Amino acid sequence: MFKPFTITLSCMWAVACAGLAWYCSTIMQQITYITLADGRKQERQIPILFRLLLPLVPNVSPLFNMKIFDKSKARIGRNIVSAGFEGLISAQELMSLRIILPLVLGTPWILFIYSAVSANPESILGKMSAALYILGPLLLSISPSSWLSKALKTRHKSIQRSLPFVLDLLTLSVEAGMDFMTALQRNVERSVIDPLTEELVRVVREIQLGKTRREALRAMSERINLQETRSVINALVQADELGVSIGAILRIQADQIRQRRFERAEKLANEAPVKMLGPLLLFIFPAVFLVLLGPILYQAAQRFM
Repeated sequence: MFKPFTITLSCMWAVACAGLAWYCSTIMQQITYITLADGRKQERQIPILFRLLLPLVPNVSPLFNMKIFDKSKARIGRNIVSAGFEGLISAQELMSLRIILPLVLGTPWILFIYSAVSANPESILGKMSAALYILGPLLLSISPSSWLSKALKTRHKSIQRSLPFVLDLLTLSVEAGMDFMTALQRNVERSVIDPLTEELVRVVREIQLGKTRREALRAMSERINLQETRSVINALVQADELGVSIGAILRIQADQIRQRRFERAEKLANEAPVKMLGPLLLFIFPAVFLVLLGPILYQAAQRFM
C-alpha cells in the first residue's frame, strides 16, 4: 500500500541529493577574479562554504538596511577593501552570512549533539552538551569575521614585506634622474603582481585618468589602512606640497621602514622563548618524565601486584 509513496519519496530524495551535489561541484570549480586597474586579472578566492550560501543572502540582507547597522557596514566595507576583496563580496553579504551559517549548519550540529547525548547521557559529551549546543553555532557565526580578519592580516604582512624593496627601487630611479611618476610606472610594469603592486597600479591609472598625485596617494592610504604606508604617503604628500626633494624623502622612509621591520623581527625573536614554554611544559617534560621514571614505576607496580 505504501510502496508507491516510498518509491516516489526515495526518487525525490535522490534527485535532491544529485542536484545539491551538482550545485556544490559547480561552485567548487568556479574561480573568482578581481580586475586590476590596468585590465589584468588576479585570482581571489572566497571560502567555498561562503560561496555555497551566498544565494541565500537576499533573504536576510534587508535586515541590515536599518540605520543602526550603518557604522558596522562602513567598518566591514573598509576591511573588505583593505583585504583586497572589493567587488567580490559586500559588507551586507558578510553580515548576512553571520546569520545564515548558524541557521543552515547549526541545525545539523545541534541534531548531531542531541543524538550523541541521547545514546549515552552519562558520557563526557553528555555532560558538556549545553556548552556544545552553543559552541557550534557561535563558531559558525564568527567565522566570516575571523576569515576577513585573517585575510586582512595576510595582505598587510605582504605589503609590509614588499614596501622597503619598492621604496629602494623608487629611490634609485628618482636619484638616477627619473621623475617620480615615471619611476612608479616602470616599477609597476616590471614587478610581480602582489598586494602592494595592485595598489600602485591603481594609483598610476587614477593619475592617468585625471586625479592629482596627492589625491591618488591619499586614496591608496585609505584603501590599505596600514600605518607604514600611511606614514610614507603623508611624507610624499608633504614633500610635494613643500617642494622638497622626493628622492631624499624616499630614502629616509625606506630606512625607517627597514628599521621597523628589524624591530618587528627582534620582537618576534624575543617572544619565541615564551611561546615555546607552553609546548615544553605540556609535551616535553611529561615525555622526559615517562622515559626516565616509567621503567621504575613499572617495576614497582609489578612488585606490588
